[in-house]
Amino acid sequence: YVASVAMGARDEQTLKTFIEAEAYDGPALIIAYSHCIAHGIDMRTGMQNQKAAADTGKLILYRYSPDRARAGEAPLILDSKPTRPAGLGAYMASENRFQMLAKSKPAEAKALFDLAQQDAATRWELYEYLSQRKPRPGA
Repeated sequence: YVASVAMGARDEQTLKTFIEAEAYDGPALIIAYSHCIAHGIDMRTGMQNQKAAADTGKLILYRYSPDRARAGEAPLILDSKPTRPAGLGAYMASENRFQMLAKSKPAEAKALFDLAQQDAATRWELYEYLSQRKPRPGA
């Protein structure tokens, strides 16, 4: 069982994930996005930053359950809504860790921010494709 969560993005998905992981008969890994002081944000807005990370595709919320595959269902559930990678630049500009690069090397920062936006869109397409795949019978 593997899942990606962010309490500030979808608290009910986080709770459901912990319940499923506990119930799963095998190893379970939960990857939790956590804001920290190194992000260079006002820590009081950390939960909003987590939501922005999920909304822009910086983070994709999902649950992968082998039990679903054994039941003939698609094992990957996307809990994120379709992302808006166009907002990724604004999200990144809100954190000092990205602002430092933009101030010190603006051309490189723009190129990297553009790549990050493309990556977010590509990752979403891949995860969406994987979430629609069902296991082959007998596999």
